[in-house]
Amino acid sequence: MAQMKSLPALKEDGGLATYLAEIKKFPILEKEQEYMLAKRWVEHNDSAAAHGLVTSHLRLAAKIAMGYRGYGLPVSDVISEANVGLMQAVKRFDPDRGFRLATYAIWWIRANVQEYILRSWSLVKMGTTRSQKKLFFNLRKAKQRIGAIDENLTDQQAEQIGRNLSVSAADVMSMDQRLSGRDGSLNQTIRQDGEDSGDWQDLLVDENSDHVADIAEKQEADVRRGLLLQAMDVLNEREADILANRRLSDEPCTLEVLSVKYKVSRERIRQIEEKAFSKIKDRVLELAKEKGIAPA
Repeated sequence: MAQMKSLPALKEDGGLATYLAEIKKFPILEKEQEYMLAKRWVEHNDSAAAHGLVTSHLRLAAKIAMGYRGYGLPVSDVISEANVGLMQAVKRFDPDRGFRLATYAIWWIRANVQEYILRSWSLVKMGTTRSQKKLFFNLRKAKQRIGAIDENLTDQQAEQIGRNLSVSAADVMSMDQRLSGRDGSLNQTIRQDGEDSGDWQDLLVDENSDHVADIAEKQEADVRRGLLLQAMDVLNEREADILANRRLSDEPCTLEVLSVKYKVSRERIRQIEEKAFSKIKDRVLELAKEKGIAPA
């Protein structure tokens, strides 16, 4: 992205309230204002226009980032990663697709924050599949719902959460132990009966020795995620919102909720959802073919 004016900074040693107050000073753009700025950015590489688009959505980035405060990472870093995702969205935003920047930016912001958390949270590989990532980012909320936020899960509780999140009870218990314990030093000495028994690292067994395959798998997942984000461009604002709420949300909306929101029947919402899914699937295949990537 072309050089922009600097954005408000959030320091590690506090100042969250000051930062939030500062970003509230930037105006929220009307649809036409947003469109004109986006056109100036796309057609003329106007850095001032890009700056206006970014700053008008800093509150959105901060709101999303604040939802990920429960992972023990500096809030300043999480917000910074959210802002990076926002800038990536602005860079790729096409105003002629018919939907607002916020609808598009949410995807990039969440993806960037979640990738940062998964990279930073543990030295141990975790959350490599879609279901594992969903479990990682929803387990705390699920425990809170059943009143077990500060407790170890029982087998019955693990089974209940597993059913709700479509994973096994064993996966729930394993992830809960990881989230509860966080990382410790692999060089930490184990003491038994008052005597040293070696380091933790001496007890570790490498069950995933094919590191090249692991790296390739991650790179492929990143590419496919990028294709999905690009494919969103074929949807209008309503289609994107309905598809996101019905199929891409951790807690999908009901047809009833969306029918009230858009003042149409539940059957019409279902039709729009199916049409949007078909359009985005076709676009993903088209993009994959252009880039020489095998379809999923």
